[in-house]
Amino acid sequence: MEFKDTVNGMLSKDYKERFQAEYQQLKIRTEKLKRMLSDWCKQSIDFEPDAPAEILFDQLTVMEQYLTLLQARARIEGIEI
Repeated sequence: MEFKDTVNGMLSKDYKERFQAEYQQLKIRTEKLKRMLSDWCKQSIDFEPDAPAEILFDQLTVMEQYLTLLQARARIEGIEI
């Protein structure tokens, strides 16, 4: 799935569809950040991030925690993600 595929879900009047889209967007962003940090550690990116690695790794941790919370909420509310 690509980020553009989540737009209709974010605009839905159905909160479950918005929830699914939010989850997918966060998952995409988390995976991209994780990949970028992995490449950075291998020195295989062609740019130097402005933010220090520590902050970006902290951001990744919080994003992963948020994914876990959304997964728990989806189970409770019966939302398929």
